[in-house]
Amino acid sequence: MIERVTMWLRSRLLAERDAAGIVALRVLFGLIGFVSALRFLHYGWVDDLFVKPKFHFKYWFAPFIEPLGASGTHAVFWTIAASSACVALGLFYRAAIATFLVSFTYVQLIDVTNYLNHYYLLNLLALLMVFMPLGDRYGVDGWLRSRLRGTRAATSVPAWCYVVARFQVGVVYTFAGVAKLTEDWLVHAQPLDIWLASRTTLPVIGPALAQPWAPHLMSWAGCLFDLTIVIWLSWRRTRPFAFVAVLAFHALTKWLFPIGMFPFIMVAAATVFFDPSWPRRFLRSKWACVPVAHARPSRWFGVATAAFGLYACVQVLVPLRAFAYGGDVHWHEHGMRFSWRVMVREKNASVTYLVDDPKTGRTVEIAPRRYLDARQEREFATQPDLVAQLARHIARERSTDLGAPVRVRAEVLASLNGRRSKLLIDPEVDLAATEDGLAPSTWVLSAPKGRPPFLHASR
Repeated sequence: MIERVTMWLRSRLLAERDAAGIVALRVLFGLIGFVSALRFLHYGWVDDLFVKPKFHFKYWFAPFIEPLGASGTHAVFWTIAASSACVALGLFYRAAIATFLVSFTYVQLIDVTNYLNHYYLLNLLALLMVFMPLGDRYGVDGWLRSRLRGTRAATSVPAWCYVVARFQVGVVYTFAGVAKLTEDWLVHAQPLDIWLASRTTLPVIGPALAQPWAPHLMSWAGCLFDLTIVIWLSWRRTRPFAFVAVLAFHALTKWLFPIGMFPFIMVAAATVFFDPSWPRRFLRSKWACVPVAHARPSRWFGVATAAFGLYACVQVLVPLRAFAYGGDVHWHEHGMRFSWRVMVREKNASVTYLVDDPKTGRTVEIAPRRYLDARQEREFATQPDLVAQLARHIARERSTDLGAPVRVRAEVLASLNGRRSKLLIDPEVDLAATEDGLAPSTWVLSAPKGRPPFLHASR
């Protein structure tokens, strides 16, 4: 039985498919990486986000990551731009995509407050693309090899290239939809009600956004879109209409909300569901799809299949971990990152640290602005683990200055989806004694109860 399943998987995953579609994703991926890196360099975001801040929030699993200074960080972004261009061209592809993965991952690990879901998606796609034979297909690498060997360049890839890419994009959309299956999103239309109420002056669609039904309609439409779009993209008959919906959806979100490159990344990623030969309909190519042999020793096929099975399990379990913590993930934030919870909550908070000196019995108030810039302060205040991380830093600094251990507490008033502010963290807990990791933080207080306000109803 196992041998039969293995043979079936082998025939399916190693079957030849036209490389044109996945190469199109390679080109779009490279262009997006190239443009993104240049944007950071051009607008000064490299300095603002990575060089100027005096304090950087660490991921608990990578506390050793440190910024490289101004020149070093700029060099990393130029490396990202150069490697992205090479990926798009299919030039030194293996080295280029590996370089992009390492440098881009490093940049993302410098400061937790810079985390964005679409950057995480780029990391995962780059990881998968490292193993794909894309440089030899419609790339400079393939052209040079065919010239040197006097052979025709291959234009097909094994089917697994499409399978793993479609799986990854499908995970993003599916869990983005699952994250919207909440009372706030579906019943109270929050946080869309808050956001749309501030955009009623937009031309053309502004009057429609001012209607009481607008946030409810868009909340349900967004949830259904995320939950079902992979199905419609996968079905040949509905694929053209589904892609039009993808274009409309991401164009609207780009217009309404400042979400950077996210719409472009998701539109590009959606093309992986097309027929593998789709680019040939728009580009006249003299190359036909030339199959190439991809047979591998059985033991390597088994290892590769098991490795991807493990990867797939991780991609499913990591977003699901939020449910294991219980409570409202949008409040306590356990399991929030790496879970594709895209734009599902409006949360604001203010933080004041209280440093208790055991020798004198005095308590000193410290504002986060002493250590953070305005952007960091805005981002960290709503995330309890980051509030605790800065508290531990303050405790180390003050203990050194005073020559004795100190206690550091925090008064954090937070508001979720327009509700009245309440304490997010127990103000009596010594955050200097806490540890970061996967364990739930018992010092995070319960989420606010009650119905959030509906702004459109009061207009």
